[in-house]
Amino acid sequence: MWRRGAVLAAAAVLLAGLMAFHAQVPNTVGNLGSLLETFLPWLGLGIFVILALALVRRSATALVALVLPVAIWLNLFGGLVTDKSAAAGDLTVVTHNVNADNPDPAGTARKVAAAGADVLALEELKPAVAGVYEQTLRDTYRYHSVQGTVGIWSKYPLTDARPVNIRMGWTRALRATVESPRGPVAVYVAHLPSVRVKFQAGFTAGQRDDSASALGRAIAEEPIGKVVLLGDLNGTMNDRALAPVTSQLRSTQGAAGDGFGFSWPASFPMARIDQIMVKGLEPVSSWALPATASDHLPVAAAVRF
Repeated sequence: MWRRGAVLAAAAVLLAGLMAFHAQVPNTVGNLGSLLETFLPWLGLGIFVILALALVRRSATALVALVLPVAIWLNLFGGLVTDKSAAAGDLTVVTHNVNADNPDPAGTARKVAAAGADVLALEELKPAVAGVYEQTLRDTYRYHSVQGTVGIWSKYPLTDARPVNIRMGWTRALRATVESPRGPVAVYVAHLPSVRVKFQAGFTAGQRDDSASALGRAIAEEPIGKVVLLGDLNGTMNDRALAPVTSQLRSTQGAAGDGFGFSWPASFPMARIDQIMVKGLEPVSSWALPATASDHLPVAAAVRF
């Protein structure tokens, strides 16, 4: 029993090492580090594979070795499994990548408006159909601003709405002040460039990383102390390349969510790339909304002043 399964035990140790030292996997070749970090929680499936093989082999050595990856996975992600949501907050926000080729923009707008958010952010607004969203949402949201392919809708007055340069060549980010009853909040809406996995080039994320740096600089210069970032960042909170943004803000899902809150793809969510992050505000709940005609799920959060 103790002599069998040496290879399985080694696989368990290797799996533990990948999770514990993921930050040491270099990005110099195909951005492998960022690719690993995008799907890092899914490495936990390897635990079940090794467990099944260890039971078939009746290997005590492999079973003992499995304690290491289990402990590391729980240390990294155990806090996301439990429900940390609390009572209603002072401000509810929703963000949704509506998909430029959405076949039902009006229906999508009605579904996200039904969540009852105080502030709604939409990304990937095709100029030809942006008016559909504006018309559908106007009865619920009195104030709105569309800048390029991103937009913000608010039940409270908006001031100082303007584009944010994230080095894309066209506008895919904005900043506005929401004059809430509890005081002003700087709200950023951003859609960072897409990433791709290519056989020869690997994980192509260079343009996204440059945009993340530009967005991080804009947020760092924000004079208002209370900040909310809404948008499709095309990356997870584990991805080191988003550190210019994630180092300044707190994820509502990590602080007050129920589960991982995966948002993409809508048909079988595998990663949380649609983010709600805050500074100077306390997250009290965070959740994913039902699917729309988009390939992303909308995500929502409530925060307290």
